[in-house]
Amino acid sequence: MDLRKVRNIGISAHIDSGKTTLSERILFYSGRIHKMEDVRGGGDGATMDHMELEKERGITITSAATSLDWKGHSINLIDTPGHVDFTVEVERSLRVLDGAVLVLCSVGGVQSQSMTVDRQMKRYNVPRLAFINKMDRTGANPESVTQQVREKLHADAVMMQLSIGREEDFVGVVDLITMKAIYFEGSQGEELREDEIPADMTDAAAEARAHMLEALSMYSDELMELLLSEEEVPEDLIHKIIHEATINQGFTPVFLGSAYKNKGVQPLIDAVNRYLPCPLDRVVSASKVADPEEKIELENDPAKPFVGMAFKIVDDEFGQLTFTRIYQGTVTKGETYYNQRTGKKDRFSRIMKMHSDKREDINSASAGDIVAIMGIDCASGDTYCSEPKFCNLENIFVAEPVIKMSINPLSRDGSDRLGKALQRFRKEDPTFQVYTDEETGETVIAGMGELHLEIYVERIRREYRVDVEVGAPKVSYRESATATCTFDHKRKKQTGGSGQYGHIVGSMGPMSDEEREETEGELLFVDNVTGGRIPKQYIPAIEKGVRKMMDKGPLAGFPVVGLKFVLDDGTYHDVDSSDMAFMLTAQELIRERFSKMKPALLEPVMLSEIECPESFQGSVVGNIASRRGMVTSTDVLDGICRILAEIPLAETFGYSTDLRSMTQGQGTFTMELARYKPVPSSIQTEIIADRKAELQPA
Repeated sequence: MDLRKVRNIGISAHIDSGKTTLSERILFYSGRIHKMEDVRGGGDGATMDHMELEKERGITITSAATSLDWKGHSINLIDTPGHVDFTVEVERSLRVLDGAVLVLCSVGGVQSQSMTVDRQMKRYNVPRLAFINKMDRTGANPESVTQQVREKLHADAVMMQLSIGREEDFVGVVDLITMKAIYFEGSQGEELREDEIPADMTDAAAEARAHMLEALSMYSDELMELLLSEEEVPEDLIHKIIHEATINQGFTPVFLGSAYKNKGVQPLIDAVNRYLPCPLDRVVSASKVADPEEKIELENDPAKPFVGMAFKIVDDEFGQLTFTRIYQGTVTKGETYYNQRTGKKDRFSRIMKMHSDKREDINSASAGDIVAIMGIDCASGDTYCSEPKFCNLENIFVAEPVIKMSINPLSRDGSDRLGKALQRFRKEDPTFQVYTDEETGETVIAGMGELHLEIYVERIRREYRVDVEVGAPKVSYRESATATCTFDHKRKKQTGGSGQYGHIVGSMGPMSDEEREETEGELLFVDNVTGGRIPKQYIPAIEKGVRKMMDKGPLAGFPVVGLKFVLDDGTYHDVDSSDMAFMLTAQELIRERFSKMKPALLEPVMLSEIECPESFQGSVVGNIASRRGMVTSTDVLDGICRILAEIPLAETFGYSTDLRSMTQGQGTFTMELARYKPVPSSIQTEIIADRKAELQPA
């Protein structure tokens, strides 16, 4: 396999931008499928939306992988969900891909979820092309969308095409590199006809081409010289510069089309081959197991030791299917490989190429491939190597759940099946968490949003045939200190035999914003003890005691975040001091002194993007205010109002129903976690009282 001709790409975008429809067209034009289906509207549903729930709701819930050939290139394609509730699917797909296509709506432009996807692409340094879809929609404005990409995503976005007509008159595109018009003909847009640029567009095309070359000249001295001397620029040179500029993260080429109307898809696939990186263009490093600080660079060489990452797990009736990206070496059916996290040897009994939910057995796969493996038991994000204790790949970023609800089977015989279902989903999805509430004994599920948990509850009912009842959604609050206090705390216990003695002196309080970023906001433990005042072996026990108390804050039993604990001094006893004594001293200190730091409850605040007809703007904004929300911006474009607001999660339950009734069914909204902020004191008192009542034994 020539790795220069391999592309591993993902399609990501805001909800309803047309990702799955675009994937369907790509599969059709490449000959992978022989009939195009629609995401909505009967039929068998889109190829990449293979779950029943996906077909019913017309949304993508899980990312689906497939592979296809296009003009001698082998493309591994992953279609990802748009809803922020399934953000981990996008996160783990981008973690293992070499390039991506960012799909934008020609009317909506850069929306809230586009910005989230952009952040994820930047987190894993994934180069991308932009595809402005839905050019047939009323109000299509590709120039405005390109400008938004530049301003909101801080990307150097430049149009590679001009549209010939727009809205219902959209018939084709002008390629600014070849300066030809391309029309999409035939019943399904499968025939491309090249022609001269329409006479009324020649000036605009020449101007757009000059702008494109000027933008590219920033990446190439050779091109700059050609432009200054007003010489003709060769096509090959333009392609080469776009390829290099895109790979080095600076440049985003923009293409136009309408996937639903079968226009503009083939030039986009050509661009994927031309401009997005092959596995050889990406530098991937891993940290050694023995010394995590030491990095090794992996090579796309089939002869080197095998290194691969299990990035997604799916459990089905045939067993666990583990999607794996191979970064180095070759993996062979029937061989055993080492899980670097557990140290266990696993036999790879079957290796398969996936096409959505269909599978094709292969005997081996090598560097640059994305395959599914049967017969191994691992977690999402595990690294596999042909040697034990070899290296670990950087793990996948997993966001913390923001919403939880209790779940119980209606009949006793369903509890085993419910347990199996929860175990499976927890393994597949790191953002879906399951635990037992110690006080109430209830099983609690936690996730990224109402839709996220709703989908899992529905899957439990359908796939495991368990009737369950779910409690009202609950918000994951946090507790945090708002003031600093000093302490000088001594614990002396004598119970016959050796006692317990611990003495610690220092201060504790909230972290600064910089410290929060460095520590990811949980605990900053600073050890300033000198001269052996407390022996070094007891310091970790003090930290452990503080951490234990942070799991359940003294205020209302919610996790404590953003605590800075400075240990300055203390004393110990030769006989009575021990790890346990110092750990209990720290726990006792937090329990007694936490109230001195003026603790506050923090609540998750959601960034919401709401779209509705302009005539309903007043009532929607009024409703946001009644939910303790704050409108940060409003834009009106062609009669559609787009409102950005921050609303506390506690006030958003049931919002979709309210929004529909306020806007006669025409309003839509998306939500994602923006940050945690303090709860108003009157509401804090209520929450603490409710929480205490909840924790009282019945």
